[in-house]
Amino acid sequence: MLDRDFRCVPRALTALAVLAITVPVACAEQPSSPNILLITCDNLGYGDLQIYNPKSELRTPQLDAFAKRGARLTHFYTASSTCTVSRACLLTGRIAERHKLVNQLPGLEGNYGVGLNPREILIPQLLKRAPTPYATGCFGKWNIGFAPGSRPTERGFDEFLGHASGNIDYYSHLYNGKLDLHRGIEPLQREGEYSTDLFADAAIDFIRRRSKQTAPWFCYLPFNAPHFPSAKNKRPGQPNIWQAPDEAFAALGMSPSEQDPRRRYAAVVYQLDAAIGRVLAALNDCGVSERTFVFFMSDNGAFRLNRQGLDVGINTPLRSGGVTCWEGGLRVPAIACWPGKIAANREIAEPFWSPDLLVACAQLAGASLAADVRLDGKDPLPLLTRGAPSPHRSLYFTFRTHAALRQGDWKIVRERPDQPWQLFHLTEDVSEQHDLADQRPDKLRELQSTFAEWQATF
Repeated sequence: MLDRDFRCVPRALTALAVLAITVPVACAEQPSSPNILLITCDNLGYGDLQIYNPKSELRTPQLDAFAKRGARLTHFYTASSTCTVSRACLLTGRIAERHKLVNQLPGLEGNYGVGLNPREILIPQLLKRAPTPYATGCFGKWNIGFAPGSRPTERGFDEFLGHASGNIDYYSHLYNGKLDLHRGIEPLQREGEYSTDLFADAAIDFIRRRSKQTAPWFCYLPFNAPHFPSAKNKRPGQPNIWQAPDEAFAALGMSPSEQDPRRRYAAVVYQLDAAIGRVLAALNDCGVSERTFVFFMSDNGAFRLNRQGLDVGINTPLRSGGVTCWEGGLRVPAIACWPGKIAANREIAEPFWSPDLLVACAQLAGASLAADVRLDGKDPLPLLTRGAPSPHRSLYFTFRTHAALRQGDWKIVRERPDQPWQLFHLTEDVSEQHDLADQRPDKLRELQSTFAEWQATF
């Protein structure tokens, strides 16, 4: 059980400082299969990180350093531009048209309902069937259903500490007036603890304990940060502003009373970055860095809905943002690291997407994939480790009325079914500003045909 007061190191220390002062703990006989650490964040924009947008003023020293130790992915896509659906696609290896969870779960009824079909096979369930079964833990945002039978510890995870809903208050952990923090299936009262650090600490504790055992482990760490604040999750009279600890504001030379939303958002992202750094430092502390496949991604692009003080994340140079099928909603920041297997300080510009991670986990674990389940993920490990081309001929996207398809360097997109398709060449026009549908009707027809081929498989 996680100690309520557990902290692996003082948070004032950076993860790099931790690496310098810690000594690897003694571990049991090491498993042949690698550990897997899958980190997601919530609505972080492609252009928020300087490794994608040098003009960003946000500071993320830990992610910057992590990208140098691994591969920075510049054409990685989430399979959906909204939280619930993207998580379902990630964990099942299937797009929404197959697993049928096609929209955001609404309110308490939706988030505490069945959500994702219980018959869908999730990554942790797959890893439990590996020749050497994995220890599994989930720490953070679930958001795919929390009815009996739908909760993490009923769907392959040995341990869970997190919330059921799409977003919570960072300190009170309220969602729609309800305490929405759980250990396992039981409510957990930890008011006053910042959720980003709470989830990071739980993951660190899991990594430390499980690394002393012989079985490999899978840690799914879906942070709720930097999701925008929501008035419905506040106590009466509480301002609806971005929340971060005083130490994050101090590190950025700001006062906790700072009023500018973008600057407050910078503190939220900085604390997220520091938490990720602490988790990565724990791998080194436990002597398992070399045997751990780590993948970091945002669940979808930053929202650009023009809500005052809320839509402050940016996707520069990409167009638009979350809940759309423009690049800003679908192409997300992502980093992969596996020392000795994935070359360090490398950029990978081949397109692939989040459903591929289920197949990667199966390959790493030596687990068999169900023959009767149609997956949309393909093995990305040759791409990551050997520089192979993308395993995909095309990538298909829909959300509500939006739709898109990428094939090679070309993309078609439309916002409504009654609109004509627009055509873009992404290498020459990453911001999707120049519609080439009239100039290249042959290419337009080719991509439309591929889109129809996808639909015929549903």
